[in-house]
Amino acid sequence: MKVLIVEDEKRLAEAVAQNLRRQNFDTDVSFDGEEGLYNALTGVYDVILLDIMLPKKDGLSVLSELRADGVATPVILLTALGEVEDRVRGLDKGADDYLPKPFKTEELVARIKAVTRRRGAFHTDDLLAFGDIGLNPLSLVLTRGDKSFTLTQKESHLLEYLIENEGIRLSADTIIEKIWGYDSDAEDGNVQAYMSFLRKKLAALGSGVRIGNVRGSGYMLEYGAPE
Repeated sequence: MKVLIVEDEKRLAEAVAQNLRRQNFDTDVSFDGEEGLYNALTGVYDVILLDIMLPKKDGLSVLSELRADGVATPVILLTALGEVEDRVRGLDKGADDYLPKPFKTEELVARIKAVTRRRGAFHTDDLLAFGDIGLNPLSLVLTRGDKSFTLTQKESHLLEYLIENEGIRLSADTIIEKIWGYDSDAEDGNVQAYMSFLRKKLAALGSGVRIGNVRGSGYMLEYGAPE
């Protein structure tokens, strides 16, 4: 799962980002509203943590512009304890939840899971299933029956993205933007390498899940009975 933190208190933002990365969330940080809006408009994030008081553009303005532009990414407002009116205004403008500062990582993760589950981006019991495999994006564990592998974070994010888009052929460019980031210097070769890693692990599990691809067209998960 990919998370964007928009918070101008750098120590807080970096601490939250580090804690979320320990929980296997792919996390980026923006320190002002203008950069946060620019990043959020890419649509590559699964959830946005948005402070209300930001330099250059305040959080409620960022939220309004996101919703006006049709970006439906779940937004959790990060607020000071006394900002009750701002919380109400934020919810009216399309925020999905709010979290008063200071907060604990456990509560933040619970809120993230709750808002993404409501939007259909997170699955019950944290388990994504396709064909004969299951993937836990938080523990990074890929299973088939009594066999399992612990994936790297990038492998897990990639497989999660493929499962969530089952039946849709995804181009290498789309995958790079979603998994590596819109400003990444990753290339098609990076995608090919990680697809190869996943194929080998699926084969080692004896899974009937395969990553199909057509040169120049993209990648898509396919399932047939194991040979």
